Amino acid sequence: MILLISKLFPFNFLSTQHEKTSWTRFSGSSLWLSGLFDQLSFMSDPDVVQIPSAFDPFADANAEDSGAVAKDYVHIRIQQRNGRKSLTTVQGLKKEFSYNKILKDLKKEFCCNGTVVQDPELGQVIQLQGDQRKNVSTFLVQAGIVKKENIKIHGF
Repeated sequence: MILLISKLFPFNFLSTQHEKTSWTRFSGSSLWLSGLFDQLSFMSDPDVVQIPSAFDPFADANAEDSGAVAKDYVHIRIQQRNGRKSLTTVQGLKKEFSYNKILKDLKKEFCCNGTVVQDPELGQVIQLQGDQRKNVSTFLVQAGIVKKENIKIHGF
């Protein structure tokens, strides 16, 4: 029991003689406890500092990110405009594709208007009128532009 208490409280809580004797009387074995107090004296030494190792909950995620090649996802999002109007955005397509040709085919296929916007952080983004998330994802998979595993659909 005392060993368990000493592990839970690594600071020197048994510093005075009164506390040592009260613990000795409680346990009934003064010889055993005196040897235990001698063994625990290293805890009160200010030169020896024992710092427990910290647990890093993100260690596995950081290891996976550094070693593996990051997948290039295509993100399809919806933005609410005013009232019932909405806007579908497609970002993350490879730069080797012609965004204007993809946009032209999307506009003809879904009977909606759209544009290609140059964003400083995200690069080129395709914007389409209306909620076209499912339509765009099936179109990109059927056209062979993106694999289904690499598409992430966001929104409500």
